[in-house]
Amino acid sequence: MKTKPISTNKAPGAVGPYSQGMNANNLIFTSGQLPIVPETGELLKGNIKKETRLCLDHVLAVVEAGGARLEDIVKINIYIKDMEDFPLINEEYEDFFKGHKPARSCVQVAKLPKDGNIEIEAIAVL
Repeated sequence: MKTKPISTNKAPGAVGPYSQGMNANNLIFTSGQLPIVPETGELLKGNIKKETRLCLDHVLAVVEAGGARLEDIVKINIYIKDMEDFPLINEEYEDFFKGHKPARSCVQVAKLPKDGNIEIEAIAVL
């Protein structure tokens, strides 16, 4: 299997020893994307809809850097600190995907890196 790391300055750099994404044959796997403002490195907090959109923008930037498009995303995993935020996350998610409906999981977790409220990752097919 051929693998190739994916990197873009349109998403925040990794906060550890990993790639923003990996291309493996005809698949793209993104790392979990936090709502970090790439220009400042600061974590966005306080508005879950804006945090969700920023995570999704980062996921799409990595997917596009790997040669795919939004419509090529087949699976999304969402990790959230508070399941009470789910309706607002869902609204932003639906607006972002505009009718495209990848398979999805959403789980509440005890803690996320940098004490974030949300982290999103994706799988896309080239």
